[in-house]
Amino acid sequence: MSLFLGIDIGTSGVKSVLVDVDDRVMAEARAPLNVQRPRPLWSEQQPDAWWQAVVQTLDDLATQDGAAMAAVEAIGLSGQMLGVALLDEDGRPLRPALLWNDGRAGAECEELRDLIPDFARITGSQPMPGFSAPKLRWLSKHEPDTLAAARWVLLPKDYVRLQLTGDIVTDLADGSATLLVDARRGTYHAPIIDHCGLDASRLPPIIASDGVGGRLRSSLASRWGLKPNIPVVGGAGDNMAGAVGAGIAATGQAFISLGTSGVYFVANHDFLPALDRGMHTHRHAIDGLFAQHGVVLSATAALSWIAEVTGGEDVGALVSSVEANPLSPDETPVFTPYLAGERTPHNDPTLTASFAGMTFATTRRHLVQSVMEGVALALGGCHEALLSSGVSIEQVALVGGGSRSRYWSQLIASVIDRPMTAPLSAVVGPALGAARLARKAMGGDLIADKGREVAYTTAPCPRLADALGRKKSAYSSLRMTLQTL
Repeated sequence: MSLFLGIDIGTSGVKSVLVDVDDRVMAEARAPLNVQRPRPLWSEQQPDAWWQAVVQTLDDLATQDGAAMAAVEAIGLSGQMLGVALLDEDGRPLRPALLWNDGRAGAECEELRDLIPDFARITGSQPMPGFSAPKLRWLSKHEPDTLAAARWVLLPKDYVRLQLTGDIVTDLADGSATLLVDARRGTYHAPIIDHCGLDASRLPPIIASDGVGGRLRSSLASRWGLKPNIPVVGGAGDNMAGAVGAGIAATGQAFISLGTSGVYFVANHDFLPALDRGMHTHRHAIDGLFAQHGVVLSATAALSWIAEVTGGEDVGALVSSVEANPLSPDETPVFTPYLAGERTPHNDPTLTASFAGMTFATTRRHLVQSVMEGVALALGGCHEALLSSGVSIEQVALVGGGSRSRYWSQLIASVIDRPMTAPLSAVVGPALGAARLARKAMGGDLIADKGREVAYTTAPCPRLADALGRKKSAYSSLRMTLQTL
């Protein structure tokens, strides 16, 4: 038996899975992570917290099934994208990492647009808060001594790779999203790097997502009962790895991920740089493909938030209460899910969330359903933006923790007017994609036949589409009011 280990370093936690040659998940383990927000718009994590969570999951897998760990042939990595981890000469973090949903670098985005007029045509995206390049420019202005002391600038999963192997490398898919790379050529762009206060010698070499990026340290192999010297492949950012996990491997295929954020991802053979509306284009983890993205910064994070502020009840229980007896969208408040600003299609880190239309009759169930509707409407905005760029969206898969809710799936399907399929592996997501990339690196199939099986399909509901269409105008008006405040 040959197995492959996929590790996904997410924002709210780390997930590790063991996958066989037929795409069956044989075991999995999770460990939580917390986000620090020391100032408004800031979002940070300690890099060592990523590593400690990875160790916890692999310790758990070794305890669960030592024989399965001994059968692992290769390790694949996935991770939250755009993070900036600054390391010293010894590979130790100099400060907390700046995350993908950090919004402090708004002014630096404008500066990069002025300095590099063709920025989006080079990188595939306009500079936006949260992306690596603007955050590095912010550091060069506000923490110059710390940036100057940094020997390496790494993405989250690549910091984990360093701990696993001692090697410093990134993959083209994750690296292309930093906005430090010429996306078409797949190489670092020196003028942009220079404007961010760096030079390319402090950035990791770039390899393919299914290329070998190091080999596991012997001490760690012994700890977890893994074979000595097994390869750790390049892997990908969580959006691209999630696409591989969802089977998105050809032009026109798309997926929506309902995780901490909401991601709308479309694969394309053509490089279509995103010039506006908060979209971005990067390299896919599959050679020869690009990926157009729209991102809603708060998806399941919004549900976790409303659960906490209304009494801390389990999120799954709240969603189940809605699904058991859903209300008409005409009966629920309007919710704008801009708890951390918004990327697509507004590109505005200062947008804030709000409810409108509440009365004494409004209950917690009304609020939870309106959060689900607000996220669905926000993903509808991503859908419209992506279509405006010229992409063709032929089929849409739904993955991530939110895919457990068929009602949420139907809300989204009704907003975007597309049927949605949830793969059997929908909840595993990027960790499965990382394991598949590891399998491909060893000569196996990227996607096995079993990996194409579907758990359920959801069609648009005309009644919901009409009600959500009526709600959309109030939703848009509320967003415009928030922009003027």
